[in-house]
Amino acid sequence: MLQDYFQEVLKAIRSADHDRAKGLLACLNERNEFHIGFSKHESRGRALGKVSAEDIWKSLVRSKAAETALLEDLEDSVLFVDGIGPDKLSDAVCNIIRRPLIAYTQQACNYYGIKLEAEVNSGPLWDSKEKEWSSTLIRLPVTKAGPLILLPKIIVRAQQSYRFGQFYQHYLLPTLQQHHLSINSDLVRVLKSKKNKGGRRVYKKDLADRYGNDKLAAAKATIEHPEALTKFRQDKRRDRSRPLDHSAFAEIENVPVPNFVKLVENVRALKPGKDQAQAYEDAIEKLLTAVLYPSLCSPIKQSPLHEGRKRIDITYVNAAKEGFFYWLAQKYPAPHIFVECKNYGKEIGNPELDQLTGRFSPSRGQVGLLVVRSIENRELLIKRCKDAATDQRGFVLVLEDADLLDFATKRNELLKGNGVSGFGDTGLYRQFRNLVF
Repeated sequence: MLQDYFQEVLKAIRSADHDRAKGLLACLNERNEFHIGFSKHESRGRALGKVSAEDIWKSLVRSKAAETALLEDLEDSVLFVDGIGPDKLSDAVCNIIRRPLIAYTQQACNYYGIKLEAEVNSGPLWDSKEKEWSSTLIRLPVTKAGPLILLPKIIVRAQQSYRFGQFYQHYLLPTLQQHHLSINSDLVRVLKSKKNKGGRRVYKKDLADRYGNDKLAAAKATIEHPEALTKFRQDKRRDRSRPLDHSAFAEIENVPVPNFVKLVENVRALKPGKDQAQAYEDAIEKLLTAVLYPSLCSPIKQSPLHEGRKRIDITYVNAAKEGFFYWLAQKYPAPHIFVECKNYGKEIGNPELDQLTGRFSPSRGQVGLLVVRSIENRELLIKRCKDAATDQRGFVLVLEDADLLDFATKRNELLKGNGVSGFGDTGLYRQFRNLVF
C-alpha cells in the first residue's frame, strides 16, 4: 500500500500532472488519531497538510531523484526530498495505511472489550485499486481527545533507521572520497607530515564544498554514484531495528514492567478441570503474549479453521528477528505458532497431540505448543511428539506449569539486566532437537 501510493505520486509528477500530485499529497494531513511522537502539551501531528504538501511537491519537482529510479520506496524521500524528515514520514505512513490500522483497531477493541463508537469519520483512506483517497463512517474508540487509531506495538520504533545525515556522512561522502582517489582528481591532497608523508587523502569538507550538502545535492551525486545508496539499503535491510521491548514501553508510559512470575501464579492458581478451562486459556494467553514478545505477536483466540469445523485455542504470528523462533522460521514452516491449552488433571495422550497436529499445514505452519498442567511421564510424551515429527505431522513442544515458571523467572532476570538474551530459547531448542534427532 505504501509503495502503491508513493509510485502514484511519482507517476503524477513525472507526467507533469501537478494538480493530481498536490491532491494526493494534501490528503496526508494528520487528524491526530494516532498520537505518536512527543508534544509539549496536547498531541499535534506533523504530517503533510495543504501548505506543507505544496512545499513537498516543489521539492519533488526540483529533485533529480523524482525524475529517475532513485526513489523506490517512500522512506527514500527522507534522504533526497527537502521538507520530509523522520517525524513527517511517520505520520504520513500512518495515514497511508490508515485503512488496515482501522481494521487492526477494531479487532483489538473487540479482543479486549473496548467500546467502539458508531458513525465516526474515517478520515482519508487510500484505495489501491482506484488509486484515489476516499472516506466513510466507521466505528472507533473515542476519548475526550477524540477518536483513536491503535498501532501494533511491534511496528513502533523510538527512531527511524533512514536518516539523511547518516547516509550523507557515512555512505555518500566515503563513496565520493574513493572515487576522487581512484581518478586522482584535484581534490586529492598529498600529506607531507613525517608520519603520513606521501599519503593521499580527500577531505569530506572539500567534497561538501564542491557537491553541496543538502538533499538536492545528495540526490544528484547519488545518481552518479548509486553504489552508495545500494550499500546503505543493504546495511539497513540487514540491520533492521528491533521492536521496543517491555522496559522501553514501561519507561515511555511511566508504568511498571510486566511481572511474569505473577502471571504464572495466576495460571497455577486455577484448578485443573473443565470448569476453569476458559479461565486457564485466558491466563495462558496473557502469560505467553507477555513472555514471548516480541518473537510472537498478534494473538488470536479460538481462531476458526475449515469453515469453523476446527478451532485453535491461540494463534500467534511468528515475527522473531533472533532466537529460537527466528531460527525455526528459517528452517521449517513456522509463520504462525499454534497453542493448545489443556487444563487437565490427567496424562496427555495421542488424542491431544493429534488435535494440535490436525491444525498444522505447510502454509499456516507446522509448529505448536501444547500447554498442560503437569506431565507424569515426560519421556513417553516426548516419544509421542517425536512420532508425530517422524511421520511429518508437525512439531509439538510441550510446556507444563514448571516450564512456565522457569520461563517467567528467566524473563524477569532479563528485565533486571541479570539474564541473557533468548530466555527460554535453550530449553525450547533442546526439546525441538530431541524431535528431529
